[in-house]
Amino acid sequence: MTPPAQPVLTVLRERIDRDRDRFSTGVFRRLFAQTPLLRELFPADMAGMRDTFMRVVDHVLDAIVAEDDHAELIEFLAQLGRDHRKYGVIGDHYWLMYDALMAEIEAIMVGMWDDDARDAASHAMMLMTGVMRGAADSAEGPAVWHARVVQKFQINRERAVVRLVPTGPPLRYRPGQYTEVQIPQHPHLWRDLSPATPPNDRGELEFHVHAIPNGEFSGSIVRQTQPGDVWKFGSQHGTMRVTGDRPVLMVGGGSGLSPLRAILLDMARRVDSPPTHVFYGTRHPGELYELGVLAQLASTNPWLRVTAVAETPDDPWWLGDSADPRQWGFELRFGRVGDVVAGYADWTQHQVLLSGPAPMVFHTQLKLRASGVAPDRILHDPLN
Repeated sequence: MTPPAQPVLTVLRERIDRDRDRFSTGVFRRLFAQTPLLRELFPADMAGMRDTFMRVVDHVLDAIVAEDDHAELIEFLAQLGRDHRKYGVIGDHYWLMYDALMAEIEAIMVGMWDDDARDAASHAMMLMTGVMRGAADSAEGPAVWHARVVQKFQINRERAVVRLVPTGPPLRYRPGQYTEVQIPQHPHLWRDLSPATPPNDRGELEFHVHAIPNGEFSGSIVRQTQPGDVWKFGSQHGTMRVTGDRPVLMVGGGSGLSPLRAILLDMARRVDSPPTHVFYGTRHPGELYELGVLAQLASTNPWLRVTAVAETPDDPWWLGDSADPRQWGFELRFGRVGDVVAGYADWTQHQVLLSGPAPMVFHTQLKLRASGVAPDRILHDPLN
């Protein structure tokens, strides 16, 4: 008995998976051969771009084969289309990408390329490029915003605070969101950063940046950014926010305190903010530089309580002249912030916001869930 044939898109996905890099390289080679000027829209190193591209293609094929109502897929592609405006992508470019995709799919589907295979592949690729194109064409507001650096404070050799003012319309975002950022030192490269202040009428922005090991983008901000630099901003994302009157637990690790700081400053404008306990964690005590701002907030907002956490009790030599964090009058505990939080109190009735390095967020989330906090009460940005 002849076994039933696999759906075309399932076979296509399997063949792409055999050599994802070859497929993505082939698609972009065809795209740039059609229109060489498109190469200027992409970074010199295409490795990261190709990896992201392949994850999108795989998600599209997987979702279509699943045969659900595709609502999540449509919204996912629409957001991608809106986001891609920042690269200078226009409607006609999506038709060129469709042609490049179909040509490369035909090349890897040798032996199966008939009318049915062509129709199935065309439907999938038309859905992907068509939804993105339609969302981009109907998006409101500018594709990018611009702001100029007016101040930069070097906190220590790894951290800096950067303040900017808009050169045109102000960036629109909600406290707790993050935004796509491009700096002049790395044209074509976009990274996500969270404003540390809520929006204001003057459009002023403040970012707290940690130069992560081997991080060219963050390292450039900390070591090379100067007043006068103009940054570009793309779309805004994120769902972290305080809702209702349920008590709040916030856990911020290092510069990951930024979105929580923006939310707290926004909450300080209101008279109905719920009781909120902030755990501010860093590796060393001398890195708890934001305790001064938190102390000012706590002094005028009785709903706010703060606990400082450091993984080690001693500072390295390069933090030797840092102020003693105990001067602000906050409780200081030692250990991993997730362990300290989970063992501190019963948080099962709280709404929980986590922000910081992915390992910290992941560990803290596990500890809180193990202590009984429901997963749907824990909010954090996507972990990269």
